[in-house]
Formats: sequence, C-alpha cells, structure tokens
Amino acid sequence: MKFTKMHGCSNDYVYVDCFTEKVENMGVFAKEVSDRHKGIGSDGAIFICPAEGADCEMKMYNADGSYSEMCGNGIRCVAKYVYDKGIVDKKDMTILSGGQLKKIHLEAGPERVNDLTGTSFSTREDGMAALKVRVDMGEPILEPDKIPVIFSDGCDRVISHDLFVDDSNYKVTCVSMGNPHCVVFVDHVGTVPIEQLGTKFENHLAFPNRINTEFVHVMDRQNIWMRVWERGAGETLACGTGACAAAVACILNNLTDDRVNVHLKGGDLDILWDRNNDGRVYMTGGAVTVFEGEI
Repeated sequence: MKFTKMHGCSNDYVYVDCFTEKVENMGVFAKEVSDRHKGIGSDGAIFICPAEGADCEMKMYNADGSYSEMCGNGIRCVAKYVYDKGIVDKKDMTILSGGQLKKIHLEAGPERVNDLTGTSFSTREDGMAALKVRVDMGEPILEPDKIPVIFSDGCDRVISHDLFVDDSNYKVTCVSMGNPHCVVFVDHVGTVPIEQLGTKFENHLAFPNRINTEFVHVMDRQNIWMRVWERGAGETLACGTGACAAAVACILNNLTDDRVNVHLKGGDLDILWDRNNDGRVYMTGGAVTVFEGEI
C-alpha cells in the first residue's frame, strides 16, 4: 500500500489515497502505522476518499484507532494532496469531514522541493503546488448539548465555567468546531503538567465523548500561546480545530480581538472569527509533504 506522510504545523499524519487504495479497517490501520517505534509514526491516519456532493472526503482516525470528526491541520494537508496530485484541479474546493462540508481556498506557487532529498512530490504538469490553505471552519458550536458537555447547572453556554479536576478548580470555556474542545487559560503554558492533566480532562465525566483540551496563555490582543492535549493522541505539536476553539474562547472572554495569531509548538496559525458578518471561523496555515512510501 502506498502512503504519504504530511504535516500541518508539525501535526503529522499518514495519508492514504483511497481513490486508488483500499483499507478494510481504518481504525486498526491507524493504530498500527501511528506507532513511532513499530510503525511509520504519526498522530494518526487520514484517508482521502471519493465523495458525493464534494470534491473529496476526509476520514480521520487518532493514533489509538478512534475516529475523529474533524482535523484542522489534516484538512489543509488533504487539500494540498488532492491539488498537488491533480485529483482536484482547482484552488477553491469542498471537502467532506464528519458529515460537514468545508470550503477551502488555497494559494499555489512553484513547488518547494524537499531540502534534504531534493524530492518533488507534486505531479501537476504546471509544476505548481499548494503553499498555503484557508479553511472555512464554519460557525463555532456553543450549546452544551451539541458540544457535548454536561454540567448540572444547565448553563446555555460554557464560558469561564467552574470545572473540578481532582481537587483543583479550573475556569473552562467549551466550544465545538465539529469536535469538542475545552479551553483553559493559564499564566505559563510551559509549566502545565499536561501529561497528568490532559488525560484527566479528556476522560472527565463532564465530557461524554471525551474532550480535546487547550491550555492557553494570552500574550496580547492579537497573539496567544497554546499547548494541546488531543483525545486519543495525547499532546500534539499543533491542533487546527483546537486553535480555532482557543481563539473563539479568547474572544468570548474579551481577551483578544477577532483575529488571533495562535502560536503552537509546531508553528503558527492565523484564526479569524468573523462574528460581525457571517459568524464563521476561518483558519489559514501551511501544509507540508514530508515523504512518500509503501507499507
């Protein structure tokens, strides 16, 4: 089976082109190839599939084999892949993920050849490749039962809400960007014991479908630092949907402007919540092909 290793802000996945390949059990495949010692090594696997009513469909599985509805960094890489390979020969496209249709716009230019190997990955006759991808992530979901989150007080939005983890109280803001997120504001992201806290947040009884958790430090009204614990994967170097959720949480708490630079371990993302016009969240960032291979 042929595969492609790609990353968005160092959030890396194994990509399989299901226009030509067939995978019987995607969850099992994802778990095996994601192992960084016995497999290829990744945060999970993403399958690029034909779709009705869209240019393609993205099916995403975490490193533990569990299914996820959406991956912001992953969908940028899917857009790059189908453009670079000529599967979708246009800069404005639609990609289906978790039953939701996402609108994509990409900027293209001469392909950036891999510095280490000199490898060219684009097969387009014009030699162009996708360099930057903008994703319409849709409107943020704030209703607790749709995220979903469960709190006994029946609040209509979870903004700076008390959440007890062990014996500590955290102020959390919860958002869904097609998958559930819990945002926690901290003074220093570097000192957060994320290995201990991440799994406790992920499996907290308040989150029936588990949760992705973002620990955020607000630098100023245009910039934030973020670390992320992704359900089913642990700490990753970046999370696109998490960056969107973090930006929305900052705006809801009046901590930043509507456009935010989200700085992550793996790179930066430009997030705009256009709440005064169409109410949608737009994410812009890069996508990189690392290597191709067979397994």
